[in-house]
Amino acid sequence: MSLIVAGRFTTFPAAEAAAQRLFDHGFIEEDVSLFYVNPGGQHARFPVGGDEYADPQAEQSSKGAGKGVVIGSVIGAVVGVAIFSVFSAPVIIWIAAAGVGAYVGSLAGAMSHTRGGGKRRETVHGRSHPSGVLLAVHVTAENQQEAARLLREGGAEEIERANGRWQQRRWVDFDPTREPQTM
Repeated sequence: MSLIVAGRFTTFPAAEAAAQRLFDHGFIEEDVSLFYVNPGGQHARFPVGGDEYADPQAEQSSKGAGKGVVIGSVIGAVVGVAIFSVFSAPVIIWIAAAGVGAYVGSLAGAMSHTRGGGKRRETVHGRSHPSGVLLAVHVTAENQQEAARLLREGGAEEIERANGRWQQRRWVDFDPTREPQTM
């Protein structure tokens, strides 16, 4: 495992300028890598997309749909009976009203048991990496503080420290869903 210090920047030019500061202070190109981190939920870790197999905010929606079907069916049946008795409508109206009520009830129930409205940045693993340009530096125990200082002076919004695999001039096992260990 390699020791890695990384800084998050909002733009590539800012990160490139910070990389130049690192080079000016003796860091070599083989130990510096620059890449973009997508917003949470957009890392395509699964074939159908996303960061997780299922949305944890929707795990209770099936229970809500079940409750909604029952409540909607009853309300739809009552409306159907009322229409049937007032207008002497055919029995099919009563059945259709119960079916429509069940459908609308299941939708309303599922939605009422879904939390967050898709605004969640965290994952089941904890807080994910914020999106932005990440400038990663392969460091040693002796020069990690200097790298962090240069990143901070270069305008990094957040500095993190990690242990990972550094191969062929880049951080090969970077996991954007892992919570960063800030410095």
